[in-house]
Order: sequence, then C-alpha cells, then structure tokens
Amino acid sequence: MPSSSSISQDLYPSQDDLLYEEEILRNPFSLKLWWRYLIARSESPFKKRFVIYERTLKALPGSYKLWHAYLRERLDLVRNLPITHSQYDTLNNTFERALVTMHKMPRIWIMYLQTLTHQKLLTRTRRTFDRALCALPVTQHDRIWEPYLVFVSQRGVPIETSLRVYRRYLKYDPSHIEDFIEFLVNSCLWQEAAERLASVLNDGTFFSIKGKTRHRLWLELCELLTRHANEVSGLNVDAIIRGGIRKFTDEVGRLWTSLAEYYIRRGLHEKARDVFEEGMSTVVTVRDFGVIFDSYSQFEESMLAYKMEEMGMSDEEEEDNGEENGFGDGEEEDVRFKGEDFERKILRGFWLNDKNDIDLRLARFDYLMERRPELANSVLLRQNPHNVEQWHRRVKLFEGNPTRQILTYTEAVRTIDPMKAVGKPHTLWVAFAKLYEHHKDLANARVIFDKAVQVNYKTVDNLASVWCEWAEMELRHKNFKGALDLMRRATAEPSVEVKRRVAADGNEPVQMKLHKSLRLWTFYVDLEESLGTLESTRAVYERILDLRIATPQIIINYAYFLEEHKYFEDAFKVYERGVKIFKYPHVKDIWVTYLSKFVKRYGKTKLERARELFENAVETAPADQVKPLYLQYAKLEEDYGLAKRAMKVYDEATKAVPNDEKLSMYEIYIARASEIFGVPKTRQIYELAIQSGLPDKDVKTMCLKFAELEKSLGEIDRARAIYGHASQFANPRSDPEFWEKWHEFEVQHGNEDTFREMLRIKRSVSASYSQTHFILPEYLMQKDQTVNLDEAKDKLKQAGVPEDEMAALERQLAPATNDTATKERKVGFVSAGVESQTDGGLRVSANHEDIELPEESDSDDEEKVEIAQKDVPSAVFGSLVRGRDEGGMNGEADGTKDQDNESRLGALERIKRQKTK
Repeated sequence: MPSSSSISQDLYPSQDDLLYEEEILRNPFSLKLWWRYLIARSESPFKKRFVIYERTLKALPGSYKLWHAYLRERLDLVRNLPITHSQYDTLNNTFERALVTMHKMPRIWIMYLQTLTHQKLLTRTRRTFDRALCALPVTQHDRIWEPYLVFVSQRGVPIETSLRVYRRYLKYDPSHIEDFIEFLVNSCLWQEAAERLASVLNDGTFFSIKGKTRHRLWLELCELLTRHANEVSGLNVDAIIRGGIRKFTDEVGRLWTSLAEYYIRRGLHEKARDVFEEGMSTVVTVRDFGVIFDSYSQFEESMLAYKMEEMGMSDEEEEDNGEENGFGDGEEEDVRFKGEDFERKILRGFWLNDKNDIDLRLARFDYLMERRPELANSVLLRQNPHNVEQWHRRVKLFEGNPTRQILTYTEAVRTIDPMKAVGKPHTLWVAFAKLYEHHKDLANARVIFDKAVQVNYKTVDNLASVWCEWAEMELRHKNFKGALDLMRRATAEPSVEVKRRVAADGNEPVQMKLHKSLRLWTFYVDLEESLGTLESTRAVYERILDLRIATPQIIINYAYFLEEHKYFEDAFKVYERGVKIFKYPHVKDIWVTYLSKFVKRYGKTKLERARELFENAVETAPADQVKPLYLQYAKLEEDYGLAKRAMKVYDEATKAVPNDEKLSMYEIYIARASEIFGVPKTRQIYELAIQSGLPDKDVKTMCLKFAELEKSLGEIDRARAIYGHASQFANPRSDPEFWEKWHEFEVQHGNEDTFREMLRIKRSVSASYSQTHFILPEYLMQKDQTVNLDEAKDKLKQAGVPEDEMAALERQLAPATNDTATKERKVGFVSAGVESQTDGGLRVSANHEDIELPEESDSDDEEKVEIAQKDVPSAVFGSLVRGRDEGGMNGEADGTKDQDNESRLGALERIKRQKTK
C-alpha cells in the first residue's frame, strides 16, 4: 500500500504538467486550455482530476460543460457503491454547488433528481423536485414532471403525497387525467377513480391521448362501479349505467349485466332479478339476450347452491322443514311448483317468511329455463314486430295452452301492419280461425274470418285466400249453402257509390279489386260445378269471360263442362271465343283441344268446316308452333278426306315449319307418301327437299336417304349422281362417314373409273374446304391415290368386276425397268411414258419430249386409264340434268376425261415406236 507522502505527491503537478500549468497561469480563464489539460490527464487518478476540476470550476464557475463533465465522473465514481456510502453526500454537495450557477439547466436538475430518487431520500427528493419546478421556466416543466411522476408512483411513497403531486400535475396538463385514473385504480382508490372517470365522461370536449373511445371508458366505469359497489358512494350508479344503455346500443347486454351485478354486490338480490328481467324484455338482439340470460341463470344457480350449502341440512331436517312449510308428500309438492300455481304462490307471498326457500329458488330456476324459448322469440319480434313467421313460432311455443295462443294471435293481428309485413299476414288470421274451429267454436271462427276479410292487405291474392279458407271451413262442416253464399258475396262487384267514396279518399283498398281475383273465381266455379246447377255454373263461367280474367285452362274447363252435359255446339262456341281472346303461345292448347274435339265429334260429316278451322289455325300460328297443327290437319285428310289433299298439307307444312324442323317434316312427308302412293312417288319429294333450302347437314342426310332409295330400286347411276351432289356438303376431314358410305357403294356397284371419279371429287371437295392445299407436296397426293387405287382394284376383283380393257393393254405394253429410276424421280415432274409394272401398278418414266399434262391429272394412273362418258337419259336425273348441261360437276369431269384419253393414246404410240427401234 503506498504511503501518504507518495499519494500527496501525486496530487501536485508533475514535470509533464508544467507546460499546461504555464499556459493556464498566462490565461487562467480560458476554457479551451483547461479542457485540454483535463483530456491530457484522462488516465490520471480521480483525485488528481478532482483537484483540476475544482481549480477549473473556481476559475470558471458558470461553465455548463465543465460542471456536466465533473458531475458525470462523480456519478460514475459512486455507481457501484451502496447508497449509504459517504461519497453520496459529497456527490449531493457537488450538485448543490453546481445548482448555484446551473439552476436554469434542466439536465443538471434531472441528473440530481434521479440520483436522489435512487438514494430513496423521499422528503429531500420531493423538495428538490419542487425547487426544480420553481427554478425552471414553465416551458421546461414537462421534463421535470416525467421523473417526478415516476418518483411518486414508487412503493413507499405516501398515498397522500402522490395524490397531491398528481393533482398539481393535472393543473399543469389536464389531458393526462387517464394516467391519474390508472394511478388511482392501482392504488385502490375506487371512490376518486370513479368520480374522475365520471367527470371525464361528462366532459363533451374530452379527447383520450391513449386512443380510448367513450364506449370503452363507459365500460371501464361500469366495471369499476359494479366490482366495487360497496366502496363507491355518492354516484347514481343506476342512472349512469342506464344512460350508457341508451347511448351505446352495441353493448347493451353487457351493461345490463353490469347493473345487475352492482345490485348483487350490494346484496339487493331481488333488485338484481328485476334488472335481469327488464334487460331480457328490452334488448333487441339475440347476442345481448344470450349474455343477459346466461348471467341470470348463473346467478340463480349460484344462489341455489349457496343456499343449499348454507343450510347443510340432513334428510330428516328437510322433511321437518317440509312439514313446517305446509307440504305433504313429494308428489303434491311437485304439483304445487308447476305453471300457474307457482306464479300464484309468488304473488300471495307463500315463502316470504320462510328461511328455508330452497324449493322456491329451485322452482324459480326451472321457471326461468322453461321461459327461454318464449323470451328469445320476444327478442326477434322486437327486432321486427311485422315478421309473420316469428308470430307463428310464438304460437307453437304455447301449444296445449289455448288461452295463451288466443292472446298471442290477438296481439299478432293487432301489431302487424299488412303493408310492412314480412311474409303473408293473412295466414295469421286463417290460423287464428282454425284454432277456434279445432275447438268446435265455429261462431268465433266465423267472427275471425269476418274481421280478416275487412283488413286492407298488400295484394288481392291474400284477401282471396282468406275468402277461400272461409269457404273451405264451411265445406268441412257440411254447410254447402253457406260456402256458395260466401263466394257470391266475395265476387260481388262494389257499388258505384262505394267506388266514388273510395276514389274521393284516394286510397283504394284491395276489397275494391277482389271481384277480379282469378283465384277466387276459380274456387267459385269449382263449387258451382260440384254443388250448383247447370245454369248457375254457366253464369259463373260467363261472368269470368265478361271480366276478361279467364285463362286458357278456364276456357278448356268450360268447354269440357258443356260437353259433359251434351252441349257440344255451345262448347265449340266457347273454344271460338277462346281463340279470339288469346294469342300464341297461350292459345296453342285451345286450338289443339278444339280441333281434336271437333274432328272426334263430326269426323267426315262436317269436313269443310273442319278444313276451314285448320286453315285458320295454321294461318295464325307462328312457325315454331305450327307443326302439330299441320300433322293434325293431315291426319284429318288421311282419315276422312283425300290423300292428294293430305300430301298438299304435308307440302305446305314443309314450307311453314322453321329450318330446324324441316328435315323431320320431310321425313314424315316421305313416309306417308311412300305408304299411300308407293316408293317411286317419293323421288319428287326428295328432289324438292334437296332444293328447298335445307341446312347443309340436312341436305346431306336427305341425299344419303335418297341414294339408298335409288340403290334399293336398282338405279345405280342415279344413286351415284346423288352422291356426287351431296359431296359438296361433306368435308372429308370432319365428315368421313359420308365418304365411307360412298366408298362402300363404289366397291359394291362401281368400277375403276367410277372409283377414280369419286377420289377426284373427294380431293376437290377437300381442297375447297382447305386454305393450304396449294402447298401440299405432290408425292403425298400421288401416294394416297396409288394406295386407294390398289385397294380398290383388289376389292373390285374380289367382287367379280372385270378389269378395264385399256388398263390391261397398258399393262401388257409396259417395259420392265429397275425400281431405282422410280426412286430417283423428282417430286413435281409429270411424265407420259410407262416405266415399270413390278408392283402391279403403273409407274411413269421420264420423257422430256412429252408435253405437260393438264393440272386436273393428279396421278400417273389416271393418265393411262381411259374414262368413258356414258350418256344418261334426262328422265333419270330429272332436274339434276339441267345442272350438268349448265357446266356443273359432270361437265367438268367430261372435259378432264377427254384430255386424259388423248394423253393415254399418245403414250401408247410412243411405246410402240420404242419397241420397234
């Protein structure tokens, strides 16, 4: 340990300090020199630096920089020392000396105050905070108040001191009252916390700096008042919470439970029950009702459990108490606590003087649980009292209790406004009357119906339903005359005076339109048919027609009714009126029924009249509805008229129906013509069908059927011509079925020439449907043709068809050559010479002296086969021959065939000359 003499020597300037000391002596008031001196001695012991700081501050006592650095080093020195160390006293004295000149510096005050707070010097710290507030300007008080509030919030600080400080702070900044309220709550000062929170809520200009809404503050106040009901006084808790209930409608259930909890904590249990009941009877949402009901049921259950715990009685004691309370055996006791007996006992105070009220509490709890559906339904009805379905559900809750059901129906019909009703309000009146009917009280049921028909409903149909239900009730009880009287009364037209009076009022009720209700008249006419006479029923039907409310079904029913009573001409007159009243599509059923009935009735006796009716029917019918009428018309001619006229009707039908139905109409036309006149007669119909403008797919279908017909008749050339005509509507890529059928036809009935012609037409049609056929490689087209020709030849041989003579001659004259020449043939070169015959087909050799063949020759085989043209009589093709003469498909084929024959003859002559050489 160093001696005292050595320590004292460290405090004096050393040889290194002479330079700084000389400069300081020359200029002792220079802060720069003193600060440089302190930095140079930053590694020196603190005692030496202490001496330098003291000398510096003695020379410059107003330097904030020096004081701040000196105090920071002093604080670092005592940081790890206990607060009872003597260095703290020295530090406090240093702060006091600094504040003599630094009393306007808030940072110095804050450092000093934090040090005192750490030392737990309550009185000195409080007084120092007050000195700081007095010394500093008010604009810097917020920097002092922050640590001041932290100080008074510490444990050990007296509550009175903290309250005084917070109250002083609220005078400086009232917006931080929420901090004060939190402090009061944390300090269990419930009375002042509730008063402050209530004052905040009463202040309309208050703005929460913590982002709390007024709704949240209300909930906090309610929770505070209810949880500490015995500690808070002087506030009207009931008025406060009810004010919140009226103002904040989204948390009504929670506020009601808070108010009830307040009374429970105050020990006013009956008052709490009243609050629960009031809350359940006023809330309008199911969620709030659920909150209140759950709290209410928990309260009753807890009270029951507490009472049973408190009594702690044995079975013998319970029996004794039961006898003292006037109860007999258990069965009688259970009966007493049910339904209205329980309510009467409560009213007359049966248990008011009884300390053992466990049975009362149990009965009260059961009664509450039984009322839950009714209370929940009341909530829904408070949301919308005009909800018809909820009223029906409420009546079902009281099933087995007619008195409550009647009261519910009475309340429902008084409450619901028919113009605002959700649902059908007339069903309540009907169900109300049926309740009386179910209990054999028809007089009151009629009274209810009589009141129901006087209500101004939203629609006429509702009022008509009430009248119909009333009449049905009379029918159920065999009062047929009364039901008819009701219908006559309901369908009676209002008088002129009543119409004038209603027009003057400006509000026309539905009763003024009831006489035009179709539902009512339909029911009325059914009653007349069943219970009335013929004349009365006809009068009702005529009245319906006069009011112009009849439907096609009523017209048909009226006619049927007349037919049943053998008034056929009158029935036909009704049909006539119906077809004049209605238009398509409604008149369709009337026409079909009228025509079928007329034909069935008269048959051939009034054929001209029937024809006139059919002509009128088909003239007025649109195209999409005319087909069944034409078929019915044709059936009439077939059965009772002339077959020629029937064919004419079919022909007119094919022109009248829309395009999508023409094919089916032509099929029917052809089938009937074939059956009546024979198959040859259908040729003309087929030709008309093909030329009538059918869609392409239907033309193709019709051509195929026509071709099958001709083939069955042995007209092969005619069938081939029809295939050729239909080929223009069949794309080989998308419709291969047509070409397969033609292919099979040629295999069975054709030869090589006709097969070549089919292939040429197929390529032509395919090219017409394609947009890129001009760039197809030629060898692909030739390859397809060669393969198809080889397959065709084999099938022709198997079928016994003789081979063409020109093809046989060319095969004999063809020289044998190597296959290599064929392989070296370039694509796109057309030759006229025969090269080889090794594979059974004809191959072409190069000949530069030959002329270029026409573009119609697509393969070498066609160049060597002569295709002959055979004249067909014009009578075979009919109208198709005119198309050929006008340069159609067959004309083009003839020119191509002539050119091919000339090319083949020239090729044969050159082959002969080569052999001779």
